[in-house]
Amino acid sequence: MKINVNDLRIICLIFLLCFTVSAKATEPPRCYYQLKIYHYKTKSQEDKLDTYLKNAYIPASGRASAWEIGVFKTLEQDTTDRRIYVLSTFRRYGLLQKIDKRLMKDQQYLIDAKDFLDATYNDAPYTRFETVILRAFPRWPISAKPELTANKIDRIYELRSYESPTQKYHLSKVKMFNQGGETLLFSRLKFNAIFYADVLIGSHMPNLMYMTAFENKADRDKHWDTFSNDPEWKTLSAMPEYQHNVSKAEIIFLHPTEYSQL
Repeated sequence: MKINVNDLRIICLIFLLCFTVSAKATEPPRCYYQLKIYHYKTKSQEDKLDTYLKNAYIPASGRASAWEIGVFKTLEQDTTDRRIYVLSTFRRYGLLQKIDKRLMKDQQYLIDAKDFLDATYNDAPYTRFETVILRAFPRWPISAKPELTANKIDRIYELRSYESPTQKYHLSKVKMFNQGGETLLFSRLKFNAIFYADVLIGSHMPNLMYMTAFENKADRDKHWDTFSNDPEWKTLSAMPEYQHNVSKAEIIFLHPTEYSQL
């Protein structure tokens, strides 16, 4: 039986589609993250944020299919712009998109969050907030809870933001973390990574962010000293394809709140 060119093309297309579906099916699902950054100035605002997050937002988000939620505060004593970081994890982007609507339909949340939601213009619980949407790296598809023994107030969580000069350089840095093996190096050196992710929506782009956790500041400094002198890192960072792929690196030191789930 003869097969004409069109039949052959159809057969090849079917094979390609089947292969693509099969390849995608073997990929682990990658989580999506919502990082909210609340800016505040006063102790009263801080107390209101703590009460809202602990008693209303975290319980209701859990009912709305969010996974463990981390709440972190800056270490700086700058009273002009203090910050609380709230990291929420979702197994699908659709769940992240619907979270606000689901909260507003949750009657218990509306009761628990009433003081926060109904705050007056001259007694707001924050000065402003930012929202960053991220997608987990393929080599680190879900967030992880760190294995630490120190009291939460003593722990250091390090949030890093790496901006790139162009999208192409950004993809180079993402590749460096994944195919290049940078996340594996962090794992080998026991950096207690919480997440690695690509920023999809944010005010600083192109950008990636990740968070690691340590028992205390001395533990953090020791880990980074070991990392900087590791032969694998020296080889990786010297590779020509990964040069100049970070134009701005921001390091933010945080500690978890007592009610943080991460």
